[in-house]
Amino acid sequence: MFQEYDVIVVGAGHAGCEAAAAAATMGSKTLLVTMNMNTIAQMSCNPAMGGVAKGQIVREIDALGGMSGIVSDKSMIQFRMLNRSKGPAMWSPRTQNDRMRFSEEWRLALERTPNLDFWQEMVKEILVENGRAVGVKTALGLDIRAKAVVLTNGTFLNGKIHIGEKNFGGGRTAEKSATGLTEQLITLGFEAGRMKTGTPPRVDGRSLDYSKMEEQPGDLEPGKFSYSDTQPLQKQISCWITYTNDTVHKELQKGFEKSPMFQGRIKGLGPRYCPSIEDKINRFAERDRHQIFVEPEGWNTVEIYVNGFSTSLPEDVQHKALTRIPGFEKAKMFRPGYAIEYDFFPPTQLGLSLETQLIQNLYFAGQINGTTGYEEAACQGLMAGINAHQKVHGNDPFILKRSDAYIGVLIDDLVSKGTQEPYRMFTSRAEYRILLRQDNADIRLTELGHSIGLASDERNEKVLAKKRDVEALTIELNKTKLEPESINEGLEGLQTTAIREKVAASHLLKRPQIGITSLKGINSDLERLLNKYSIEVQEQAEINIKYDSYIEREEQLVQKLGNLENFKIRTDFDYDRVKALSSEAREKLKRIKPETVGQASRISGVSPADVSVLTIYMGK
Repeated sequence: MFQEYDVIVVGAGHAGCEAAAAAATMGSKTLLVTMNMNTIAQMSCNPAMGGVAKGQIVREIDALGGMSGIVSDKSMIQFRMLNRSKGPAMWSPRTQNDRMRFSEEWRLALERTPNLDFWQEMVKEILVENGRAVGVKTALGLDIRAKAVVLTNGTFLNGKIHIGEKNFGGGRTAEKSATGLTEQLITLGFEAGRMKTGTPPRVDGRSLDYSKMEEQPGDLEPGKFSYSDTQPLQKQISCWITYTNDTVHKELQKGFEKSPMFQGRIKGLGPRYCPSIEDKINRFAERDRHQIFVEPEGWNTVEIYVNGFSTSLPEDVQHKALTRIPGFEKAKMFRPGYAIEYDFFPPTQLGLSLETQLIQNLYFAGQINGTTGYEEAACQGLMAGINAHQKVHGNDPFILKRSDAYIGVLIDDLVSKGTQEPYRMFTSRAEYRILLRQDNADIRLTELGHSIGLASDERNEKVLAKKRDVEALTIELNKTKLEPESINEGLEGLQTTAIREKVAASHLLKRPQIGITSLKGINSDLERLLNKYSIEVQEQAEINIKYDSYIEREEQLVQKLGNLENFKIRTDFDYDRVKALSSEAREKLKRIKPETVGQASRISGVSPADVSVLTIYMGK
């Protein structure tokens, strides 16, 4: 019935979709197995993509040739660039999306992908022969063989849903959990744990009073995620902001005795940076209110996502508390919020390619690795799909360093340090964030994506043309000298110091009060020069010039520390031979099996002295 596939991907969430699309696009015969074909790429939680650091990840996925940026652009109902008041390293794109269209666009994209087949069923077991994954066994008892398997099970592995004192098996509301895989993997020697996440109630938007809320419109000139030719929005839907209050908190506290979290029925660790509303009230008792984001779920639905009100309290407590929030006095609830516990596998059991150390040709991606968030899952899926393809075709693994991408930071953090709670990406996790901006993801990564057969020739040519234009414009701005009499009036209008002698246009751009747009407004010759180039090229040149010294300093730091990344460590390296290592370092190194001395240096418990010893030993 089935051919032998190159790659089987288990699970069709954000990680599974990116993994399947990548492997198939690169030329592998790929099968995507999911328990429900109607929930492919379901936005299980909030209907949004991107945000702080997450937006950078989506742009990196797109730059490499992945699909999340394109699907987000085609289904967005609002676009905002967050942190515009800060430096470019902090700018983070975010889209509000139509939940149904997002899932539909993903499915259509996958169905148009050559080399990709689908099968709807639960996978109960991985087929393993001689320490190598060779396929999967389904609930119907079907054996489907493949050269590599990618597991992207999300919250479905032995998932348990909690609402007040009730709990029942499920991977998402109204969907059954996946059983069998955890138990098999444990018998194979894997370590497993439990985590939890949650979701808020959904309400009927027609029952809300928006006059009592603050409007949160999209950007006046909306951008987009993808570097391809997707179209920016012509119209947008507003979101809204309201707040809890002391009355809301008191209503919620009435249900604390039935809270599965406070009564110890939930054993898994939840996300620190996205706590439930009851956890916020308990942990931050001094605060008299908490922000609530009122987010539409699409163009043609009245369903509203109550962001900031994640809860697992009894449904009657949820509803009473909701109706005490300004604007929610007559709120009708579509479905209650809930918490969900699920199995995960500590990611220190993986290599940097996301291949497991115990079983060859078996890859883990997404929440199975202890992460939270669509974007974090999608980028892992992309990398696992790429590396599964690379492995079965005899190619070297595709690894992004911490200085290459936020994706590299995320995977290195997971594999080197592990995680005790759901891992979420922040800009503060990246030591090279001035280099890893959202605006230059294509310049950083598209040629790499093209070199492995994922990013198209057209994409690559577009990036090369952009690089040439940015370089040409930068040279022209350096060469263009401006006379005091031609610009001083404009400079005074911008409340910045007049000049006394000729200066290069690039020199003026270094001033904090002057941007590329204001530069056009003070000199007609400059305006004609700049208008020869696209807005994207102008902005890129501006950032490169304005932050030149910071960028150069960070590049020097990358070079300095890069030597440690060049010290490769064989997987069978015997750390017991290095007597000068501390016992803790030896234990951690033997367990995690770092691939470079640089990775070893980031493992908790490995000191600078241990790194020095290791470097000297390997140098010998």
